[in-house]
Amino acid sequence: RGNNINTDKDFGIVTQFVFLGLTDNWVQEILFFMAFSAMYVLTLWGNILIMVTIVFTPCLSTPMYFFLSNLSFIDICHSSVTVPKMLEGLLFDRKTISCIAQLFFLHLFACAEILLLTIMAYDRYVAICAPLHYPNVNMRVCVQLVFVLWLVGTVHSLVQTFLTIRLPYCGPNVIDSYFCNVPPVIKLACTDTCLTGIPIVSNRGTISLSCFLALVASYTIILFSLRKQSAEGRRKALSTCLAHFMVVSLFFGPFSTDKLVSVFYTVVTPLLNPFIDTLRNEEIKSAMKHLRQRRVFS
Repeated sequence: RGNNINTDKDFGIVTQFVFLGLTDNWVQEILFFMAFSAMYVLTLWGNILIMVTIVFTPCLSTPMYFFLSNLSFIDICHSSVTVPKMLEGLLFDRKTISCIAQLFFLHLFACAEILLLTIMAYDRYVAICAPLHYPNVNMRVCVQLVFVLWLVGTVHSLVQTFLTIRLPYCGPNVIDSYFCNVPPVIKLACTDTCLTGIPIVSNRGTISLSCFLALVASYTIILFSLRKQSAEGRRKALSTCLAHFMVVSLFFGPFSTDKLVSVFYTVVTPLLNPFIDTLRNEEIKSAMKHLRQRRVFS
């Protein structure tokens, strides 16, 4: 596989890349295929269920649930960028890809998710620290925030993708992973990537650090504000924030280029998000039960 180099006949440059995948053992490939297929189906089912529940339940027409439905949509998209291609490679041993589309959408949905988690933290801050003003929040503002996060995500993704594909690739085309990401791809470039790596890292680092600091600031203010509330108020506030904090912890956990850790972020995390949000949210569980009863009655 390492010598499987697809090049453009006229220019002698690499046009496709080859994944090493997770394993070369066919038994492990079948087991991985079965496990990840089940996870992917549950990811789609769980997140679609949350979106449908929020859309068809009038009492959930609040900023918190509007953002939660957007998070479910992003999780579906983020998982769908990498998992189907990985499953295809495990089952049919087709491990070649032209990375441009996957690079673009991978960074688009990752950036959109990190920005949305930051907006959701600010939403929790307003709901807990200014509860009298929260019911008056204009949903149009929420829609505008979501539009901005998609705009920023698109610009970020265009920058990452353009800086990566403009490099010359004329040698080995084997990626030691199961999807296209910037670091393993630019390692294959036939030129010094130091100058290109600086804006790539700066672009990613600025967004990640800014969002992380905003999240820390929001939760610090929330924790300090809880001292002035009653025991019941603190319990409700902590219950509301805990689910979001768990999702944030999964997303901002220790990063590694290890393939198994990458599986956790691309396969497991989108699956855990809907279960975290539903198991700790009585309103969501009640709305789902009500929709199920309506469906049975119909």
